[in-house]
Amino acid sequence: MRWNLLSILPLLLTTAAVPGAQTAGVNKLATDSESRWVAFDMTPGNQIRFDMLVDGTRASAILDTGVSASVASRLFATRAGLKLEPSRGERADAVGGAVPLGWARVNKLALGALDQPRTRLAVVDLSAIATGSARPVDLLIGSDVLSCCAIDIDYENRRFRLLPSGRMPFSGARAPLSRLPGTGVFASAVKVGKAQFRPLIVDTGDGAALTLSRPSWTAARIRPRAVTTAIAFGLGGPIETEMTVLPDVQLGALPPLAVETRIEAKGGFSDQTQTAGRIGNGWFQRYRVLMDARAGHMVLKPGRGAADDPVRSTSGLLVGYDSGRLSVLHVMRGSPAAAGRWKAGDQICTVDGTPVPPPDRGTVDTGWSAGASGRSVRFGMCDGTERRLTLRQFY
Repeated sequence: MRWNLLSILPLLLTTAAVPGAQTAGVNKLATDSESRWVAFDMTPGNQIRFDMLVDGTRASAILDTGVSASVASRLFATRAGLKLEPSRGERADAVGGAVPLGWARVNKLALGALDQPRTRLAVVDLSAIATGSARPVDLLIGSDVLSCCAIDIDYENRRFRLLPSGRMPFSGARAPLSRLPGTGVFASAVKVGKAQFRPLIVDTGDGAALTLSRPSWTAARIRPRAVTTAIAFGLGGPIETEMTVLPDVQLGALPPLAVETRIEAKGGFSDQTQTAGRIGNGWFQRYRVLMDARAGHMVLKPGRGAADDPVRSTSGLLVGYDSGRLSVLHVMRGSPAAAGRWKAGDQICTVDGTPVPPPDRGTVDTGWSAGASGRSVRFGMCDGTERRLTLRQFY
C-alpha cells in the first residue's frame, strides 16, 4: 500500500523517551563541513529523508531531533550484519503506543561532514506507514548524534549540513533551543497570545506544525473559533487528535502567525514524555532553520510564503493513495464529509470524472480537498456508486 496524504495533514512520526543511548566514540566533523551539504527529499509524511552510511552500508534515514537514541530498523540491522545485543524486553514510547526495543552496536555512522565512531543504535520495527512511503526507511538519526553540531536545514533547496556549534551561516530571528534532561531531545517554547507553552519538543521527525498536550491546552483557556479532528500515524499505530488553526502563535523573535495546531488526548505522547507538546516540520519548512542546541538557540530565516495562512480542508476528507484508488483515512468532525455520512475506509476511483491513476502513471491530485467553498466535487466510488460533496469552510 502507498499512502500520499493531503498536504494539510502530513503523516506523523514521532518517537522519544528511548532509554539507554550510549556513545563510546567521539564525533569527528570534517574541516570542510560548510561544503558537505546532504541532499534530502520530503516523505509523504513531511519528514526529511536522506542517504548515509552505516558500517559502509548505504541506508535511507530520517533526520529526527525528537528521538533521543538513533534507531535502526530490524530489517536493516539484519541486512547490514549489525551485531544485536541480547534482548532485555525493553519498550520505547512512541506516538500511538509503546513498541518493542532492542540494541545494536556499529563501528561508524557517516553523515555529511560527520563521522560517528563506535556508537549504539536502538532497533525497532520501522513500518512504511510511519513515513507514508511504499518502503520503510532504515534509520532515524536522533538528538544523540545531532546534538554535537549546528544543523543548517535549507528546506527550500532540499539540503542540510552539519556545522561546528556556534557557526552563524545566515541571519534571522532567534528562538531558544535546549536539550531536555533525561531524554536529551531538542526543546523550545511558544506563546499563544499571553499563554506560554514549554517545554515543546523540537521534532524534525514530526510532519505536523504544532501539537499541544491536553493539560497544557486546558490550562491556557484558549477559545478558538472552531475545532475539528484529524488523524496521525506513529510507530505505535494511528491516533485521533483535535485540530484547529490558532491565529496568534509566536516562536522566539518571529512575528506571531497563524499555525495549524493539534491537541492530543489526555495521557497521550506529550503527557508520557512530560512535555507541553512539540513543534514539527509543518512549521519549520516555512524557513531556513539553524538548530544549535549547544549554543542554546535556533535561527529562522523566512522562506517564500512564511507568513501565509495554513491551508485548510474544505471537504473534511483525509485520504491516502492505495494502488489506483483513494482510501478515506479519516472524516473530520463538523465537515461537509461528516454531514454527508462519509466514513473511514470509503474507496474513491474517480474525481470529477478523472480516474485515480495507477502507481506508475504519475502523481495524484488532491487539491480538491481544500478547494473553494461552494464548489461541488463528484466522486466515482469503487463500488460503482457516485457521490457529491459541496465544499465549505468549517474550522
